[in-house]
Amino acid sequence: MEDTIVAISTSMGVGAISIIRMSGKNSIEIANKLFKGKNLEDVDSHTINYGYIINNNKIIDEVLISVMKSPKTYTKEDIVEINCHGGISTTNKILELLISNGARLATPGEFTKRAFLNGRIDLTKSEAVMDLIESKTESAREIAINSLQGKTFNMIENFRNKIKDLLSRIEVNIDYPEYYDIEVVTIDKIKEEISIMKEELNKIIEESKNIKLIKNGIDTLIIGRPNVGKSSILNKLLGEEKAIVTDIEGTTRDIVEGEIILNNIKLNIIDTAGIRDTKDKIEKIGVEKSLSLIDKADLIIVVLNGAEQLTDDDKNILRKVNKKNTIVVINKNDLEQKIEKEYLKEFNIVETTTTKENGIDKLKDKIIELFNLEQIEAKDYNYLSNARQIGLAKKALEKLEEVENGLKENLPIDMIEIDLKSCFDLLGEIIGKTYSDEIIDNLFEKFCVGK
Repeated sequence: MEDTIVAISTSMGVGAISIIRMSGKNSIEIANKLFKGKNLEDVDSHTINYGYIINNNKIIDEVLISVMKSPKTYTKEDIVEINCHGGISTTNKILELLISNGARLATPGEFTKRAFLNGRIDLTKSEAVMDLIESKTESAREIAINSLQGKTFNMIENFRNKIKDLLSRIEVNIDYPEYYDIEVVTIDKIKEEISIMKEELNKIIEESKNIKLIKNGIDTLIIGRPNVGKSSILNKLLGEEKAIVTDIEGTTRDIVEGEIILNNIKLNIIDTAGIRDTKDKIEKIGVEKSLSLIDKADLIIVVLNGAEQLTDDDKNILRKVNKKNTIVVINKNDLEQKIEKEYLKEFNIVETTTTKENGIDKLKDKIIELFNLEQIEAKDYNYLSNARQIGLAKKALEKLEEVENGLKENLPIDMIEIDLKSCFDLLGEIIGKTYSDEIIDNLFEKFCVGK
């Protein structure tokens, strides 16, 4: 991290201002080469300085330059932010000049990555930065702010301290058994503490599922054979004509996506190609893609035509879905019904029509009921907030279960310690106390450039 990085930190396009950010030991020096105004190397830290960006004695733009000196900055390095006018040409020209004078274009998330590697923020705060940028509901924003304030870090660090304390007491008992003034850590005592830890970690994981739902939304898949009304239902849910609706089978050949907010929870809706046996190569690809999404969805909406009897394609779809997270929509209930409802009695059923204004209100009500959306209210946002964190917590819980099983089987205490230390390290990965370069690179490459 010896080089100086630079990137445009605002969205590209026409606007009032653009902000170009530089971080690194040479950032002030590089900016000073192009700046006509005060000597930036002599100004106080955390000041805004008026002047011009100059190239070959030509004025490129009138700017305000913020100078923030290490270590009290976002990255703990010297940072310069150039506020220029928001034209694309002007912004790119200034960026080009900064690069030609010694800066390097930053990779996605590299400013936040440097903040993490320099000890400015932990890994949960790093993830919270992007969560805050991407939050689309008030609840998602509150979750991100909580993590950004360090509450997730504190929760995990406190849990790790309990494990560290238990490990220390076990070590003392092993190494200094002759001392009478130390606490004797018996197998029963360890079992008791592990049981409490398991219960606490399991609660964190379970509560975090709601947090993940609030933050990321419900991935909702609309599936069914052609011409049952999938695209019409999507359009009604979104309140716009997103998907093309015709009487021609196979009109939707690829996935169509959209989002709605239902009870402050985001639904990420995907309308898929109609599923049927087909010889059309393009349509067949769409069908295969539709089927591949079934296992990834939080909610599956299977649409059937109530005015027709169930076909082999209908039955094939119903066999492939998980009944627990599936709502079967019997569409076209304004027509004479011919569908065999007895075949569907194990499913959550909703009868709808897309020809009426409020025709799919029952579907929305069923989604609210199925996911308990009226009760999901994160009064305490102090939980894990993404799949990476929850996955590591689950692995840590498995290690605690291995410790518990090892105690029951009277395994040597040094083997018990190995699993306990593994649990400690896995929790450390959540907050970045332990990590690999590959994991860090993969995490930050999902960020936007300039953050």
